[in-house]
Amino acid sequence: MSAGNHGAAVAYAAQSFGATVVVVMPETAPATKVAATRAYGAEIRFARDTTKLMPIVDELCASGFHFVHPWDDVIPGTGTIGLEILDDLPEADLVVVPVGGGGLIAGIATAVRAARRGARVVGVQPEGAAAMRRSLDAGTPVRLERVETIADGCTAPSVGVLALEIVQRLVDDVVIIPDDAIREGLRFVFERARLVVEPAGAAGVAALLCGAVAVRPGERVAVVLSGGNIDPARFASLVAPS
Repeated sequence: MSAGNHGAAVAYAAQSFGATVVVVMPETAPATKVAATRAYGAEIRFARDTTKLMPIVDELCASGFHFVHPWDDVIPGTGTIGLEILDDLPEADLVVVPVGGGGLIAGIATAVRAARRGARVVGVQPEGAAAMRRSLDAGTPVRLERVETIADGCTAPSVGVLALEIVQRLVDDVVIIPDDAIREGLRFVFERARLVVEPAGAAGVAALLCGAVAVRPGERVAVVLSGGNIDPARFASLVAPS
């Protein structure tokens, strides 16, 4: 199950091995993500939103499919991002990571904290999809009944059990920010770095700009821009002046 990025990746891998794959996606998934997932040979089944994906997954598992978990199963792969960050910036002091279900930040934190124990890792979630923040506050996975944010890549309605355990141990904080801040981060990345990212990918920059993540004097900072899969028309509307 996926809002788009994980589904496209699983579809690509399945195509490489000649395996059959079904991706369960919300009806609100961006057209570019749906098209990419289909282009890699996946069958797509739609649910009304991300909170309604799991019942369809359960039906598929009952019919013999294996569930590739979008958060816990990706941790070994996302850990390589942490290694790449340290290859480019060995003295990184702060790594800021967008968060959905926790797979991305769990892998990055595992790699970064193993190689550079003094580094801080901070996650960022939108206010309207703060499953990780609420789970950390509760001390156990919390399932959201409703998600609402422009950052579709962060709309996980719950978190991975393994991902939460790693975040509890290795991540310094997970902050939440409003969609308006994410929109400003998206615009900043485009105007200053000339990079096209999706709203979830701009969340880390947004948190730095609005002060939700404070940088200590002299810290060397790395920010993960976790995706550029966005429809051109929607991107244009988001970066246009208010």
